[in-house]
Amino acid sequence: MKLARGRREVSTPKGQALKRPGPVGGVRDLNRQKKAQAIRDAALLLFLERGIEAVSVDDIMQAAQMAKGSFYRYYTDQTALVEDLMTPTRELMTRALETCMRELETAASREMMIKAYARIGDVLATLLMEQPGPVRLFLQESRAPAQGARRPINQLSAQVARYSIEMTKTAQKHGILKPIPVAVSALTVVGAAERLLLAVLHEEDIGNVLEVPAALTTLILDGLRV
Repeated sequence: MKLARGRREVSTPKGQALKRPGPVGGVRDLNRQKKAQAIRDAALLLFLERGIEAVSVDDIMQAAQMAKGSFYRYYTDQTALVEDLMTPTRELMTRALETCMRELETAASREMMIKAYARIGDVLATLLMEQPGPVRLFLQESRAPAQGARRPINQLSAQVARYSIEMTKTAQKHGILKPIPVAVSALTVVGAAERLLLAVLHEEDIGNVLEVPAALTTLILDGLRV
């Protein structure tokens, strides 16, 4: 679903709110899903505008044009709401990183490595097109202190860093990447990717957006290869 934000739009994924009695797909269930989506949409816009810690349940429910008490019919707290907002993004990123890890384990050439890393590039492109709102929220909040409702985002950021470090270890083990400190290599790549994602979301002039993932992959491998 997309919500207008000035002249821009932000996409909000369909997540899972608190389950309630009633048949799946029934009238009550559909109405519940609709209201939970309205809460997510309102929250995402406010989070992007003010930052997570500056937004209260009152703010969210006022923006969603619902009573404050209704919030707790769908979410236990704002942390659960942020978790719900980020779930589709986390699942897509995790699958891509796990797939890349498996392929890197057997990669024995630069060409095979490019194919493995290209999968992550494809996922980044998909996220930018389908979930720009949650991706922007992740980039916006992931460097802030891991406290309050921001924790699910910090946890995802830590997970991405761990996968990146393990992938770099594997690539170095195969003698494909330079044996420089693993964390330095991995986190530099993560930082470059996140900066490019922000550039795309902020509509900076970086050329053809669709070419960015492949260009980043080639730049990384050319710069770090043995």
